[in-house]
Amino acid sequence: MSSMVAAIRVRGQTGVRRDIKATLRLLRLYRRNYCVVLPKNSAVEGMLRKAKDYITWGDVDEEGFRLLIERRGEEYKGRLTDSKGRINYRRFIEVNGKKIKPYFRLMPPRQGFERKGIKKAFSIGGALGFRGEKIKDLIMRMI
Repeated sequence: MSSMVAAIRVRGQTGVRRDIKATLRLLRLYRRNYCVVLPKNSAVEGMLRKAKDYITWGDVDEEGFRLLIERRGEEYKGRLTDSKGRINYRRFIEVNGKKIKPYFRLMPPRQGFERKGIKKAFSIGGALGFRGEKIKDLIMRMI
């Protein structure tokens, strides 16, 4: 696979502006502590930047993605097509022949988020925004 980005929703649903709520829905970050792994491209980066006050993200390698699938991947049990077979639903990702939901439900991080909490940027000691390779440490604490 090419380079990938893991995004985790840190803050809840109350008081979110409508356009940011729509962006989070497009990213499939429905609730707190949900994680998605997305391809790294300009469209995804723009959406991540728009929702930066509610999520944290960083570059994830193949090993981190495999670990997420292994430990927190849930099997997709929904429909594949509609009743007449005209519409194909793609609400899953396929890995090694297994159909898995496109998001991962994680636990809250052991030892909590960073020192300044979930309302400050990662660059100044908080939990929000871009964190680069250090996203793997957070994922390991949340698995």
